[in-house]
Amino acid sequence: FSRNVVKSRQFSEMLKKTLNAYHNRAVTSQEVIEEMMRQARDIRDARQRGERLGLNEQEVAFYDALADNESAVRAMKDPKLRIIAQELVSAMRKNTSVDWTIRASVQARIRLAVRKILKAHGFPPDLQDSAVKLVLEQAETLCRDWTGE
Repeated sequence: FSRNVVKSRQFSEMLKKTLNAYHNRAVTSQEVIEEMMRQARDIRDARQRGERLGLNEQEVAFYDALADNESAVRAMKDPKLRIIAQELVSAMRKNTSVDWTIRASVQARIRLAVRKILKAHGFPPDLQDSAVKLVLEQAETLCRDWTGE
């Protein structure tokens, strides 16, 4: 999940929590092994989720960025989030350039494109700022593939 910011954070946090519990002797070695096996199943399920949603790896990464807020998921539902994720990938591919992370004018254009997409699909306005921030962070992770960096 090195290319999916949200999932990378979630699984890193789960792993850290499990190892901390082990180091603090709150769990046994057997319990750590069982937890690691559960986490491996969760990782496998998360990878297969993209196929179930009909999204490619990049679209799933943006979907996860949008769905990171539970309120947004309840308000938007899966079909709308899928459409937004697909449009975000398309917009990012069109607007990113090799130096987009450095040039403020390009970043502003991308932020505006993201806001327009979110607004067009009725994304809750009070959640847009955090969603835009996370979408841009996700774009930075993925854009290396698009721009050849």
